[in-house]
Amino acid sequence: MIAFDFTFFAVAIPAVLFASISKAGFGSGAAFASSAILALVLPPGVALGVMLPLLMLVDVAALRPYWGKWDARSAWWMIAGAVPGIAVGAAIYAAVPADAFRVLIGAICLAFVGYQMAKARGWLPNGNWPFSRFWASVTGTFAGFTSFVSHAGGPPVAVFLLGQGIGKTTYQATTILTFWAINSIKFVPYAFLGIFSAQTWLADLYLAPFALIGTWIGVRAHHWVSERFFFALTYTLLVVTGLRLLWIGLG
Repeated sequence: MIAFDFTFFAVAIPAVLFASISKAGFGSGAAFASSAILALVLPPGVALGVMLPLLMLVDVAALRPYWGKWDARSAWWMIAGAVPGIAVGAAIYAAVPADAFRVLIGAICLAFVGYQMAKARGWLPNGNWPFSRFWASVTGTFAGFTSFVSHAGGPPVAVFLLGQGIGKTTYQATTILTFWAINSIKFVPYAFLGIFSAQTWLADLYLAPFALIGTWIGVRAHHWVSERFFFALTYTLLVVTGLRLLWIGLG
């Protein structure tokens, strides 16, 4: 049961605003934290059920501002790779703890930021990773699985896209398109697993306006900040996300 009291809204409204601003303006690397925040006042499965329709709403609302600005090749291969990842996530959703995967993703986030810092300081050869269909598909599989079990598909996608050295708007548009597809695909197994309920839909009805407000803020914030600041913020979010995932997984 969801108690629609002051505590619920005091926790849920900031969580949804954070997720929608992050998702609409700064990639999806840190949007997963909203589910973890909601899990403070809701069972984890209920938190996932509340957040998915709201994340899908943000995806749809943010598609138009970034329409056609994405890297279609990267998005397509990540989406294709996400399908088996989602299938595996659905098959083992109730059987395998997700903490091991959270630890792995957190370590990858921190290692990637360390790699970027080493490049910036000249400690490593400076250059971007070439596009690879194989690694795009692997990234999609990893993102599909982690997105299914904890809405944490953003970090692996961020690592793959940022490693190619793409511009901030291309990066943002590609994440929007990719997760619009991933979230739409995983909606069906979520429904079959009984993750949604009348109460999760009522919670979504209450919280939808805040998701749209956060989307509006995020899209505009994306254009207000410089590319250098944007990627500095993105790397900061990756560090925070990585540390949070390690904390959850090891705790």
